[in-house]
Amino acid sequence: MSYLELRDISKVYGEGAAEVHALQRIDLSVDTGSLVAVMGASGSGKSTLLTIAGSLEDPTSGEVYLGGRPLSSLSRNGKARLRRQSIGYVFQDYNLLAGLSAVENVSLPLELDGVAARKAQAAALESLEDFGLKDRASSYPDQLSGGERQRVAIARAVVGNRQLLLADEPSGALDSTNAEAVMRLILAACRRGMAAVVVTHDAQLASWADRVVFLRDGRVVDQTVPVDSPETVLADLPNQ
Repeated sequence: MSYLELRDISKVYGEGAAEVHALQRIDLSVDTGSLVAVMGASGSGKSTLLTIAGSLEDPTSGEVYLGGRPLSSLSRNGKARLRRQSIGYVFQDYNLLAGLSAVENVSLPLELDGVAARKAQAAALESLEDFGLKDRASSYPDQLSGGERQRVAIARAVVGNRQLLLADEPSGALDSTNAEAVMRLILAACRRGMAAVVVTHDAQLASWADRVVFLRDGRVVDQTVPVDSPETVLADLPNQ
């Protein structure tokens, strides 16, 4: 079942001679429990696709659906509530608050949504434990390595009952070992039921995804097709 659907999405910036078509008639669906990687050259529209998918900006035309609900039907406050409750973001530069500990960074989105501090911190500790960081819960971002900071950022993105994970070059500032660990964690989150879209320039990391979508000049120019499991192939064979 698709959790995220982009239907005929276009995004135009500027007017007249300064008009830029960032996205052109994009169709994309992401199923619950699946990981889709988006690749393309700089300026191909990857980040714009993420911001529109996450309701941070509106498309010029087309419709975005989350859980079957069109985003255009939501008010500004409704979209903000949806982002707090259902969408987790991971960025290349971590976006952790320097004055908060790891557990406070992870619990903050829950507290902003009205969850009691003690309950939010308990959920945050559980999320950090899932990512092997329980013993670093009281550490501040400048006391953590790059890989640890990115794991904290992912723990923050998946804490609570979020259903969609959007990641913009989440491994771009990491070495190959930590980059692979980050993709493993994102894939594990998907296997627990999240839908995820990851923008990456690294083909090796993109190979972890269930599907890879390629953008060029704001258009989908190609995408891989998930390989059927042997069980699926056998099930599709006619009875002998």
